[in-house]
Amino acid sequence: MDRGAMQTMETAPDKAQKLAMLRQTLAAATTRSKPESVVPQRQISAVVNEQEKYTDRERLAVPPALERVLPGAGLIRGQVLALEGARSLLLSLIAQVSADGGHVAVIGQPQLCLLAAVEMGADLSRIAVIPDPGPDPVEIAAVLLDGLDLVVVGLGGISVPPSRSRVVMARARSKGAVLVVTDGTWSGAHVKLQSRVCAYRHQPTAHQPSAVRRGYGRLGGVSLAVRSHGRGFAGADTRLDVMHCGDRVQLVDVVGSQSNSYDAPSLPVAL
Repeated sequence: MDRGAMQTMETAPDKAQKLAMLRQTLAAATTRSKPESVVPQRQISAVVNEQEKYTDRERLAVPPALERVLPGAGLIRGQVLALEGARSLLLSLIAQVSADGGHVAVIGQPQLCLLAAVEMGADLSRIAVIPDPGPDPVEIAAVLLDGLDLVVVGLGGISVPPSRSRVVMARARSKGAVLVVTDGTWSGAHVKLQSRVCAYRHQPTAHQPSAVRRGYGRLGGVSLAVRSHGRGFAGADTRLDVMHCGDRVQLVDVVGSQSNSYDAPSLPVAL
């Protein structure tokens, strides 16, 4: 037998052994990562509390009554909130952020009552007001996003197109600020918060402790129906009472607390 034939007989078993070893290695690698090692992680991530996704540095605090209706239980930095309806929610957001040490700018809101914000605990030294921003309030808001925590802009009834809203939203995201838009249409807002007055409550007096005639008596509080929805957020509905508690005006979650601090009956009003 010549030398070439002997070399062929010697190398053939070696190749077969190597192929067998490679097949065993591949089989071990595929069986090592079982599906059970991946599924629990997906299940855990699916049920993680929305509030735990963000740290305190990544969101601005809101009144406790609003935590349940906002994703992340606060105002997430870099996002845009579209606010419609009662001014009490806007005032409460301004009050909470400024009271916690944040800086706020209010643009194009000449009728906004800062005294009401103070009654909710606002710090006026941290609030800048631009009642007349000119023909382009969005441009002013885009500039003020640099260096401020919360920027509130009244659009004056205009509709901001997607091409421009995306640019401003990218700036808010890069600066870590929250933009709140009212009185207009903002394309692509992350969260929309709507509210309406659903009842007025009268304050009982010594002469009229319980029953108050419709249209008479002192106003003791307002009830708001609140609804929220947004990107990746199923939304929530609740009812809030704007009432005087202790030394300031607060929002009270009627649905969450199931409490009623008024003795006088509510007077439903359709608006």
